[in-house]
Amino acid sequence: MKARILVVEDERAIRLALSGLLRRAGYEVEVVESGDAAVRRSAEESFDLVLTDLALGEGRSGMDVLIAVKAARRETAVVMITAHGTEKLAVEAIKNGADDYVPKPFDNDELRVIVAKALEKTKLSREHRLLLERIDREHGLDGMVGSGPAMREIFEQVEKVAETDLTVLVRGESGTGKELVAQALHQRSVRARRPFVTVNCAAIHRELVESELFGHEKGAFTGADAQRVGRFEAADHGTIFLDEIGDMSLATQAKVLRVLQERRLERVGGSRSIAIDVRIIAATHRDLEKEVRKGRFREDLYYRLRVVCIELPPLRERGEDVPALAIRFLHQLGARTPRAERALSAEALARLARHDWPGNVRELRNVVERAAVLATGPVISPSDLGLDPAPSEPAWPRFDPEEVPFSDAKRRVVTAFERAYLLGALRRNGGNVSRTARTIGMVRQSLQQKIREHDLRSEDWAQAS
Repeated sequence: MKARILVVEDERAIRLALSGLLRRAGYEVEVVESGDAAVRRSAEESFDLVLTDLALGEGRSGMDVLIAVKAARRETAVVMITAHGTEKLAVEAIKNGADDYVPKPFDNDELRVIVAKALEKTKLSREHRLLLERIDREHGLDGMVGSGPAMREIFEQVEKVAETDLTVLVRGESGTGKELVAQALHQRSVRARRPFVTVNCAAIHRELVESELFGHEKGAFTGADAQRVGRFEAADHGTIFLDEIGDMSLATQAKVLRVLQERRLERVGGSRSIAIDVRIIAATHRDLEKEVRKGRFREDLYYRLRVVCIELPPLRERGEDVPALAIRFLHQLGARTPRAERALSAEALARLARHDWPGNVRELRNVVERAAVLATGPVISPSDLGLDPAPSEPAWPRFDPEEVPFSDAKRRVVTAFERAYLLGALRRNGGNVSRTARTIGMVRQSLQQKIREHDLRSEDWAQAS
């Protein structure tokens, strides 16, 4: 199917030259003489590219055309034609979303190359949008992405629990997306139109956390010049998300427990008991059972919080989800920064899937966004990712029969075989422990034991592309 181009030019000779050149290049071309006509036609029809002069006659300028086209259909490529002395305007056009510009008098070959590059970018953008829509339709839930059994189970939990008012504890390593789970629970509940208030318990100074959570009365302490409503009151009839609750002091834990039990609170420095109706979702990366045993977390609060517990797996156990997540992050960056729109090559996606991701989903987002900004071409290659190469295959042991007894040699060979076999299986399954266990016919716990025995680390099974 031919690409459709709208040419906007008020000079007849240039209009004829452009339309002839582009038609001979194999494009379907429509021509208009004014900015007003261009805005009207681009609203009525879908064009792959708009080629417009910056300086048009009466009516809307080329800059106006650019802004209107990008507002209506962001994926449509726009190339500006600039006259001598309007280079600053061309730079401004790029800032407003133009894909490129060509100066007058233009070179035919240069114009063809610029148009082809802009159209290729449009094609990539549309393909990514369609792919993202398919990912959301088949593998996503309210911003979360996952196609493996662990994430599908979490999606089912969220859908079931969201309709209730049960307190939920979300557990997982830093960067696994605990706040996304909390947001999904809120958005799918009857409280969706009410406030969703997030509190990062680790980020608030311990001396101020009670004032942040419960509010304070005027004069409650030095600097309390006015009454302040706390986060719990702000979330009334909605949801409060207590992130990193494992970092909360024991004294504050006692007051949160009271709110959970009685659904009432007192502001700092106040004596009036205030009734609240709020759903509590808490999250932590800490092992709260261990914190309870060490006396750093209240046991009664722990059991109040984990009415329902949702465990988020680390990204290293979700290798099958990495490509879909990477594509989503790339699309989101492109929506915010059109100049950073890129596509990921198949080799880059495979390299991402094999990486360890100690920083989990947050680290993946950072890597993808950095690559999109720094890549020189429209397609991100493995070298653009900036990931360290993975180690090579382990060496097979060699023995001198005169120095190593048979029993020792046999034991070492078996150990080396197990290590090499398990590494190969983990690599083929993208580091997903559960899937690897099923593939090789082992119980997951037995495989985890073998991984510990051989001191296998996720960086060992992440291969360089």
